[in-house]
Amino acid sequence: MSEADLLLPKVILDSLNDGLYVCNTDRKIVYWSKSAERLTGWNAADVVGRRCMDNILNHVDIDGRHLCGEELCPLRRCMVTDRPSASPAIIFGLTKSGGRLPMAVTVAPLHDENGTVIGGVETFRDFSESYANLERAKQIQTLSLEHDLPEDPRIGFFSFYLPHDLIGGDFFAIRQLDCDHYGFMLADVMGHGVAAALHTMELSALWNRHCRTLVRPAQFAQFLNRDLCKVVRDESFATALCGVIDASRRTVRIASAGGPTLVVVHPDGSAEHLSADGLPFGLIAQASYEEREVCCAHGDALLMFTDGAIEIADQEGNLLEVEGLLGQLKGLGYPRAGIPIEALQEALLTYSNGIRLEDDLTLLEVRFR
Repeated sequence: MSEADLLLPKVILDSLNDGLYVCNTDRKIVYWSKSAERLTGWNAADVVGRRCMDNILNHVDIDGRHLCGEELCPLRRCMVTDRPSASPAIIFGLTKSGGRLPMAVTVAPLHDENGTVIGGVETFRDFSESYANLERAKQIQTLSLEHDLPEDPRIGFFSFYLPHDLIGGDFFAIRQLDCDHYGFMLADVMGHGVAAALHTMELSALWNRHCRTLVRPAQFAQFLNRDLCKVVRDESFATALCGVIDASRRTVRIASAGGPTLVVVHPDGSAEHLSADGLPFGLIAQASYEEREVCCAHGDALLMFTDGAIEIADQEGNLLEVEGLLGQLKGLGYPRAGIPIEALQEALLTYSNGIRLEDDLTLLEVRFR
């Protein structure tokens, strides 16, 4: 083979250890590399000329959602937005033998000489070993999140947690303190991924140590912040919202550690914002916190969320912010209906003009029945 042959694109692409395939804008596969054949078992003859969205590869994400629809497909998103992926996404692809292969996937648009998007390229590598370790870490982290929400005929609880990676830096918990009172905390550790997830374990331990003091949220915040400052030795910190709900009086009293505002959504869709002053946890051990209280009525909902739900920028750099999130929810029938999670995710992704959401996303709702 001559030096000129070594520079041929097909020779180079077929020599890559990562799998690679190319689609046109209709998502018809036009090239399938040798490593793609090796990793998936699908030969080029099996897939070239067919559309990837026809469930040949049948991609699903870490939450089991099928990605071959219009909005959630990373390859389509990169062509629509004309943006490559900023970091690999974990996706499961269907192999020819019928198994599921965990893959670390990146995507990028392809352009003609005029800069027009004419297709997309996806590269992927076997992520099985790393995925097994992260899956174990996810199981450990999941045990620290109090997913078993209380049951009470007077109020209903709802939670949704979507980490940016397999594990993330959001933490939430709701616990019954006595027959009428429920303590809660929603926290967002700086960053996401493994390092942030490790800090959520510290928050979990401190929650278990101090949650009974949530009858006085400001005191709880002071205790938790003081103890977190003792163990955090880097520059990490956590924004948070914590408080206590009185189911009999239909009141909520909060303390904030720099977290997003709590929103009281009334049945007619109007909303009130409840915030309080306070520094993020883990910055200054002597920080103090204030409390705020609001009275609610039958049918009111308390809506809480981490930054991943509102710090989303559109193509022009405009942040969605709280009002934008409420507008998206209202357009999807909220609060008359519950929170439509899949539709909301698609709406947020469309607003972002991105390939996927760039941060962990957690939503908590408490509704007075």
